[in-house]
Amino acid sequence: MSRAALLAATIIAGSLPQAALAVASQDNTSLDATEPASSHSPLFAAELERAREFVDGMITEGVVVPVPKDPGGGYTHEQHKRNFRAIYQGGQLYRITGEERYRDYVRNMLLEYAELYPTLDDHPAQANQNVGRLFWQVLNDAMWLVHAVQGYGDIRDTLNAEDRQRIDDNVFRPAVHFLSVESERTFNRIHNHATWATAGVGMTGYLLGDQDMVDRALLGSDKSGETGFIRQTELLFSPDGYYTEGPYYQRFALLPFLVFADAIERNEPERRIFEHRDGILLKALRTTVQLSYRGYFFPFNDAIRDKSLRTAELYEGVAIAYGQTRDPALLSVADFQGRTVLRPNGALVSRDLAAGMAEPFPFRTLLLSDGPDGDEGAVAILRQGPTNAEGEPATALIAKNSSQGMGHGHFDKLAWQLYDNGNEIVRDYGAARFLNIEAKRGGRYLPENTTWAKSSVAHNTLVVDQTSHFGGDAKLADTLWPTQLYFSDAPGLQVTSSVMDSAYPGVTMRRTWLMPTIAGLEAPLVIDLVHAQSDEPHQYDLPLHYSGHIMEFDFEPISNTAERPVLGSDNGYQHIWVDAEAGLQDGRGALTWILDGRFYTYRFAGNGPLTAILGESGANDPEFNLRREPLIMLRAQREGEASFASLLEAHGSYDGAAEQTLDSRSLVSDLNHQRIDGMDLVRLTLKSGQRFAIAVSHNPDPATAHSVTLDGESLEWDGFAAVIALPGEDN
Repeated sequence: MSRAALLAATIIAGSLPQAALAVASQDNTSLDATEPASSHSPLFAAELERAREFVDGMITEGVVVPVPKDPGGGYTHEQHKRNFRAIYQGGQLYRITGEERYRDYVRNMLLEYAELYPTLDDHPAQANQNVGRLFWQVLNDAMWLVHAVQGYGDIRDTLNAEDRQRIDDNVFRPAVHFLSVESERTFNRIHNHATWATAGVGMTGYLLGDQDMVDRALLGSDKSGETGFIRQTELLFSPDGYYTEGPYYQRFALLPFLVFADAIERNEPERRIFEHRDGILLKALRTTVQLSYRGYFFPFNDAIRDKSLRTAELYEGVAIAYGQTRDPALLSVADFQGRTVLRPNGALVSRDLAAGMAEPFPFRTLLLSDGPDGDEGAVAILRQGPTNAEGEPATALIAKNSSQGMGHGHFDKLAWQLYDNGNEIVRDYGAARFLNIEAKRGGRYLPENTTWAKSSVAHNTLVVDQTSHFGGDAKLADTLWPTQLYFSDAPGLQVTSSVMDSAYPGVTMRRTWLMPTIAGLEAPLVIDLVHAQSDEPHQYDLPLHYSGHIMEFDFEPISNTAERPVLGSDNGYQHIWVDAEAGLQDGRGALTWILDGRFYTYRFAGNGPLTAILGESGANDPEFNLRREPLIMLRAQREGEASFASLLEAHGSYDGAAEQTLDSRSLVSDLNHQRIDGMDLVRLTLKSGQRFAIAVSHNPDPATAHSVTLDGESLEWDGFAAVIALPGEDN
């Protein structure tokens, strides 16, 4: 048996130690040059056939390397993307199968790039991004290099000296020079664009034996360590593995982080890169999975909402992390993805998954600190309810009390989302962008990303005087964040609470979410307490963006049937149509909607009169760029304190096929909210006559006892919050 076949058989059999696996993944001979794909375990075999189909199709088309012209989504842009994928997978196929046609195709493609690359100047479709050569922005050039250098590494040692020299000197060395010297400003940023650039440069350095490239990639252009890949691992992730730009960009950045780390581990194992900063990169991979619901990432900041765990960046990431940890929970993620990579780590994932070694991923309630030192706010995830086959609870509440997230951040401190029954119930808009769809402004961010998506009113947060947090100033917002006051994952009463005193001058905002278990009510049940304090009079708006169709409301609005007015003129308000308004003198009301056969009631109470506004996004949008989504806004004019207490209750079901409806109306008959000595007392009366109080002291000391007399009833509890059963109405 050949050395390559022996190596492959050993990997698949599982007897190769981890150190040898690291060497094997760098080996330029085939993993299995003799056996058919059917001999591999199913996931790996399917990946092999998928790669064959794509690369064989590219070979049939011939080598096509066009002169760059188009922005994202255009022909030349997409062709160069297809090319780097073909180089990457073609190299893998040669290494695994030993078929020279794959080697020859990759070689010929790179020789064409050797003719083109030296002739390139700034891309003609450059926009406001840092300009690239092959692509309209330098980020895409870095992505090209990260993929192409891996495919080149799989064939380089088999090329004659002349071809190798031409490709080295006319493609990879100038690409490295462009990224790390000509684009130094991007290269030395602490940002995902720089992560891709440093990864491409460093991996090229390892392949070409150029230590200068490697050092620049690891330590920055001046090799001081103030920038570069190592510094990025220290500044872009919190100690809990949360990436500052949010889940969407965490997913995107993890590929260069983990692929380059894998190369570092193979070439310089003495660096112990996967142990660096308490294993931050492996921790970040697990955190990325936690930041999802039914596989889709929570759409914080400039997020494209249809991105999920089924993404190329995480196929690689999960395989590398499994190769390092052998964590069986990662196998269940790979099973959900239905994909892996054509590397030894991918073979291990496939083999162990086929052997039944997977365990459910431990989705759980947790608090993820933000900032490199963990002191720049946090993201709280509260989960409860029955789990699905993947072990994920049915309900998830996400409280975004984190930092701004740099240039991709939105102005939405103390905002939240709620998922239930497989759906997003309380929504976050994400980005206003049609990625790589040329018809929509060339696939770039749309103007409405600034005028709507980033604005505070587009989110489920408190808005003061119809202006966005920090006045919409991103530089200011980058220096300020909420303070996490309390968090509890205790069964029966999960809690998160934060305060923000700098989103508006002279206004302090505090928000507390609780997920209590109340006998007689279905899950989820969310209590939301919002307080604002100021010495000056203000208008306070509390929007709730929800998914579903209105069933009923218990107030009498004036509907706009003849015309459709707009709520305001700027700060996002210009994009809200007003469909109805209701003045609520007692500050109380309820709205019920239905989504996917389940009913949801939003019941609220203010500390004075409220105006309830029923509206929809999409006004002042002549190009039809925005999604039309419903909202309810609670508006209060207050001097001193403004408070809002609300309950979101899931209840009942509707089966259209069976024409059957159950509990379509709320099971709560009354919500009462009072504040006494800085403490919140929310009393619920159920239609069954049962009564409960959710008492919140806002004191995190669990040993502190609290006692309040309310309407003749004595309430006693210890610690931050408690659920207290009260005598029923009939008692």
